[in-house]
Amino acid sequence: MGELHAGRLRSVPVRVLSPRLEGNTVAILWSVLIAVVVGSLLWAVGARHTADLVWAAAIVIALVPLGISVARDLAHGESGVDIIALLAMAGALVLGQYLAGAIIGLMLSGGQALERYASSRARRELSALLARAPREVHRYENGELVALDIDAVDVGDRLLVKSGEIVPVDGVVTSEYAQLDESALTGEALPADRPRGDRVRSGVVNVGAPFDLRALTTADESTYAGIIRLVRQAQASKAPFVRLADRYALWFLSLTVVVAGIAWFISGNPMRALAVLVVATPCPLILAAPVAIVAGISRAAHRGVIVKGGGALEALARARTLVFDKTGTLTVGTPQVASVELFGPIGASELLRLAASLDQVSPHVYAEGILSAARKRHLELALPEAVREHHGKGIEGVVGTRRVALGQRQWLSNGKPMPEAAASLRRRIAAEGTAAVFVAIDGSLAGALVMVDPVRTETPEAMRNLRLHGVERIVLLSGDRRDVADAVGAALGVDQVLSEQTAEQKVEAVRDESSRAVTVMVGDGVNDAPALAAADVGIAMGARGATAASEAADAVIVVDQLDRVGEALVIARDARDIALQSVLAGMALSVVGMILATVGVLPPVAGAFFQEAIDVAVILNALRALGAGEVPRSAGR
Repeated sequence: MGELHAGRLRSVPVRVLSPRLEGNTVAILWSVLIAVVVGSLLWAVGARHTADLVWAAAIVIALVPLGISVARDLAHGESGVDIIALLAMAGALVLGQYLAGAIIGLMLSGGQALERYASSRARRELSALLARAPREVHRYENGELVALDIDAVDVGDRLLVKSGEIVPVDGVVTSEYAQLDESALTGEALPADRPRGDRVRSGVVNVGAPFDLRALTTADESTYAGIIRLVRQAQASKAPFVRLADRYALWFLSLTVVVAGIAWFISGNPMRALAVLVVATPCPLILAAPVAIVAGISRAAHRGVIVKGGGALEALARARTLVFDKTGTLTVGTPQVASVELFGPIGASELLRLAASLDQVSPHVYAEGILSAARKRHLELALPEAVREHHGKGIEGVVGTRRVALGQRQWLSNGKPMPEAAASLRRRIAAEGTAAVFVAIDGSLAGALVMVDPVRTETPEAMRNLRLHGVERIVLLSGDRRDVADAVGAALGVDQVLSEQTAEQKVEAVRDESSRAVTVMVGDGVNDAPALAAADVGIAMGARGATAASEAADAVIVVDQLDRVGEALVIARDARDIALQSVLAGMALSVVGMILATVGVLPPVAGAFFQEAIDVAVILNALRALGAGEVPRSAGR
């Protein structure tokens, strides 16, 4: 995300607009505000000396932490616009212009409090870092099952992975069979069948019956732990965000010092120089950008997009390349019935009705998709009887007067010759990378339900709108098979498809794109987390609770709607444009004030109030970033 800026300006770490005041910015703000109010009341009742002391105290409260911060920056060869505020407050204290200095301190501390608020606001709405990681395992010890912390697992331990649990460490299946949802790591939406002896990786979910696992790694050496390390490394290597105000720091600071020096030299009066510094105090720079950023973050939140900071919002505004994960991002992420294939006289609706009736009592990952298809056709389901589930093979039972069985073709055929239609279907699904649930009725293979992970209905329109929003390049990045990923990419018209990608390869692909343009990565799985952290902006589809991806990302879409990516781009660009407009307008008015101060028209106190009038104007303008109503989907830039 880096940009070249004149001089050695401050390079602020990735968090919205780095707070310059050390310590509790809210406490400093309240202290200065109370001092200004109390001093004004004392002045009004005639206690002017006491009022000056109170205002002087307000200056010191704001000046000391600011001075420490600026001194540290200068020691590192860095500078920023806060030097002007430091000089103005110090000059006001020395020359006895206490009210002017106190007002500067109030505006400065207010800006820092806004920055801190903008930085922390969105993060409070997200869960703890990587809470998805398993912490407890069940280990066999002396014939008994013992629950213990995951860190106690040793290589060779025999573990039980219960239904619905995340596989805690890498290992080998020692039961007859395991059925796993590996989409978080591979991007493959369809469940994987793992027979005895197959190696499985941590982070995948057991969607079948409980199974035994022999540990091949400890928790620290597991695949899931490696992904966590990749996330942290990617976050640590991410380029810093430069505060908007500091982009104009060098020339504005130089201009201010030169004008102040000219004013002092021409008039011989240090008050003229102080007046210039007071008017030039960069409150518009310090205040306008945070207000616009907070407004933009708030507007995005109302649309279901939680942006974690101003750095992310501004980078999003400059994005020209978008990289998408496939499974769960561009696609639905859960298996659904694509077609009903028939091998005999039973019709499609009846076959689906019988299969869905039996699947009402099945925990299988395909069951929900089959039931959903039956509901869409408004089929009347019956409660099954005499249900028996055959581990790793299928399920059978009685629906009405029919004996129904669902599952693997080999189990259902029971050695009988396979119909030509079934053989043709088997070849087709192998070529397409799909899957099928075969259905037997009264002992005969009657048909099959082809299961796919379909593209979201809103995805094509979302892709078109992204082009309208100024996105120049769209890349599909997936861990899925090449033929499956290529088919999705061709249907959506993306510029490039990268398939069969590991977590490490995804990180490298994103970094390669980022080297050419500001890049946004959109994903939802654990396998996407390192790439989300490595991107200029990572956006997680977090509606389904993918905590690892959400925590690694810079923004989280908390509603399950892909079109919010385009809306986030529009909101970010609006906020950036309004912030920039406010900053430049405020600086222009400050220059006018500096000229008036140079010729003696504006004394320090009047200059302070003039500066605050500018502040009010730019803040009101910055609040326009809140926007109103729907975000225009076709507002391309």
